[in-house]
Formats: sequence, C-alpha cells, structure tokens
Amino acid sequence: MNWRTSIVVVGVVALLGFLVWGLVKKGDSGLAVGEPVPVATLPTLPEGGEGSIEDYRGKWVLLNVWASWCEPCKAESPALDRFEEKNRDRISVVGLDTKDLSEDALAFLREFRIEYPQLRDASGDYTDGELKTTGVPESFLIDPEGNLVAHFPGPFKDEAAIEAFAAPALEAATGTGKEASS
Repeated sequence: MNWRTSIVVVGVVALLGFLVWGLVKKGDSGLAVGEPVPVATLPTLPEGGEGSIEDYRGKWVLLNVWASWCEPCKAESPALDRFEEKNRDRISVVGLDTKDLSEDALAFLREFRIEYPQLRDASGDYTDGELKTTGVPESFLIDPEGNLVAHFPGPFKDEAAIEAFAAPALEAATGTGKEASS
C-alpha cells in the first residue's frame, strides 16, 4: 500500500469513528424515563394564543411531535385522532408542530380534521434543544407530575400501537394502574 492509499484509509477510518461517536452521543442525549419533561411557553395553533405542557399538570399527556412535511406524520394522524377522540376523558393528547410554516401546519390540521390542542415550535429550539428529539414523528408519555413515562421515536403504525404506548395512563384512568391504588 502506498502512502496516499494509507492516508485515505486513515481518513475514512477517522470519519467513520466520528460518525459512530456522534450516533452514540445522540442516542445518550435523550430524556430519561422518570425525568421531568422540560416546559416552555409556545404559540398555539391556530395562532393567537400561547400554551405549555405545564398547562396539563395533574393530567396524563401524550405529546406528539410532528410536521406537515413529514410523510410518516401524515400516516399516523388518523389513528392518533381516533385514539384522542376515544380516550380524551383519560388522557390529553397534545400535538407539537416543529420546524414548519404556519400555513402548512394549519392546512395539515384541516386536512386531517385534528381538533386536539396544538403547540408550535417553528424554530425547533424546544423540540431539539429541550425535548432532545431525533426526528418526527416522536411521542412522549408524560405523567400527571410532569415526568417522562415513555418515549416513542417514530410513527405509530396503528391505534393499537398508540394504546400500548399509552397503557400506563389508560390503566391509571380505569383504576387498574398503580396511581389508582394510592
């Protein structure tokens, strides 16, 4: 092997090392189960108001991070909407639109007839910096004290998957969970 080939091989190995290190670092940087979910006051959709996850303290929350340009978000929307409609007395579903244009986000909500509350993080500062998301869609199950119970990176394939993810909240609301017996 000549010296030029050696330099290329060393460069490729170094680059791969940095990529692997970055992926490992990114995987470790997410919120841990049991940690308080960071709160921030954000604009609401439709525009004109402000809201926060803090507004739901005392309730179970399924926070779904989405964007109108995200195809998997479009695919999971009907199931998420059906889940919310069926379970709104047991869990609050809150959408969080990120890195999106207002007009596109509003068109998405109209197209999928989504009526549950929506927050907006146009810059992605809250979703990326505070929630430490890795993409969209991504969902967080938050207990009544504001702590993370579960995290689901990626789209839900159907309503049954959403119910399985939200099981701690649904069980608590029906009296079969740990919180109900305390």
